[in-house]
Parts: sequence; structure tokens; C-alpha cells
Amino acid sequence: MNNVQSTIAAIHSMNKDELEQVVEAIKLQRTFLARSTARSLSVGDTVKFTGRQGEVIRGVVDKVNRKTVIVRSAGNQMWRVTASLLEAA
Repeated sequence: MNNVQSTIAAIHSMNKDELEQVVEAIKLQRTFLARSTARSLSVGDTVKFTGRQGEVIRGVVDKVNRKTVIVRSAGNQMWRVTASLLEAA
């Protein structure tokens, strides 16, 4: 946790150009994580994720896109979820 706090302190001392570089690096890392998670999933895998209201939703992978996954939950409800938010159920 100390590493995160020192990073936040460094961010507070950055100028606009340095902040833009940090934001770009964060976006690239998020994309990398989402794509690597999506590659590890297959149609039919059972997964879970936390919904917007904090409820845990369980379902089965219906389709895998580059960064998102279509999950079919109980009652045939379909969800498009960023792959990095999914966990094996």
C-alpha cells in the first residue's frame, strides 16, 4: 500500500504533460489486463462479477470479444462486462 501512496504523492507534483503520460499508461494497462483476461475465457465458462448496485451476478460466458464478454445470467439476462471485472465462479 505504501507504493500506491507514494505514487499518488508523485502525481500531485506533476505538470499537465506528465499527467497525460500517466493517464495514457493507465489506459494501456487496463486494455492489456482486459484482453489477457478475455483470452483466458471460453464460451461456457462459469463466471461471476459485481453489478453496479453491488450485487454478485453469476452466469455463463456466451461470447468473448476483444475486451468485453457477454455473460448470460439466470433468467437468460445478458450482460456485457469488461473482461477484467470477471472472476471464475
